[in-house]
Amino acid sequence: MRTMGQVHNSSCCSVAACAEILGAKWTAVLVHDLSEGPRRFTELEHSCSGISPRTLSERLRALEHEEIVVRRSYAETPPRVEYELTDKGHGLLPIIEEMRRFGHSWLVEDEPAVV
Repeated sequence: MRTMGQVHNSSCCSVAACAEILGAKWTAVLVHDLSEGPRRFTELEHSCSGISPRTLSERLRALEHEEIVVRRSYAETPPRVEYELTDKGHGLLPIIEEMRRFGHSWLVEDEPAVV
């Protein structure tokens, strides 16, 4: 699924490999949302206001493929599916935190304080 060009081959450049994952629209936001614990599809859909169900589904599948997210199905009525970060996904959280700090310092004014 990775598409970076030959200049920064993602198989040999760790920055390009990481950017390949986090560079897709909504991915960093999804990882951030999942940092708070397991979420259902509809919870993620609501927290990512403006994402289409198709795009959300594609991003979650890509994150599963990269072993950043695990999908858990529960045999209940109605059926329940939750998404959760793996250890590899938790490894991205320092990057997400730095993105939050940068955005707060340089891009977003009057961001509400996180309690």
